[in-house]
Amino acid sequence: MRPDTATVRYETVGDIAVVKLNRPDRLNAVNDALASALCDALARASQELPGAVVLTGEGRAFCAGHDLKEPQEVEVGAAVVRLERLADVTRRIRHLPMPVIAAVKGYALGAGCEFAICCDLVVAEPTAVFGFPEVEVGLAVTGGVTHLLPVLVGSAKAKELVLFGTRISAEEAATLGLVNVLTDDPLAQAIEWAKDLAAKPRLAVAMAKSCLTAGLTGNLENAFALETAASIALLGTPEALAAAEAFRTRNIDGSDWT
Repeated sequence: MRPDTATVRYETVGDIAVVKLNRPDRLNAVNDALASALCDALARASQELPGAVVLTGEGRAFCAGHDLKEPQEVEVGAAVVRLERLADVTRRIRHLPMPVIAAVKGYALGAGCEFAICCDLVVAEPTAVFGFPEVEVGLAVTGGVTHLLPVLVGSAKAKELVLFGTRISAEEAATLGLVNVLTDDPLAQAIEWAKDLAAKPRLAVAMAKSCLTAGLTGNLENAFALETAASIALLGTPEALAAAEAFRTRNIDGSDWT
């Protein structure tokens, strides 16, 4: 059997897509080939439109960051291309109409932590480790983390994490709001969530994600406008009508109301 040489694998599980970083011998550290392949996988998702996407890593780690054993370019033009490619990972994840769930085990460091926090939901094993070690090795954080991280944890904590490069446990990451849930099998949990989300009305999920993503940079009045536009777009759609009818006709008890 020929070895799998793809740096990123795209698999379908029913109505969802599972995207796996596939350099397990390097703890899925990022090089140009992996970054390009990840962008291609996300572009495929935007064309095939699965109900949800799970992003994970093959082997013992989610992603240990930039591969410092790879030759480091010093030419400005090549560096800009590499950095734009990393920015495109975040852009593509944020712009996909379906939710993207990160399933994290082992290390999620540097670019790996950036990949995780730009996803819509993060599931992690209790022993996972998060952090931004870039400053320690003379690099800068990438992938929009200087915007996303302060939104998630606050400005002071974001500066602490980036400037000191402190590694934090999955439990602390969850406390800070970087992780949604801890579980011994993050991939199984992420797939379960993805299947649940894929079963919901697609347009409603897409509108909810879009509005919440836009809310990161907008103000309250912008939120009102986006929510109104989304509500009008969903008004009377076949999915919305079918979901409402299913809700009305099911057996109602106290557990159906929140």
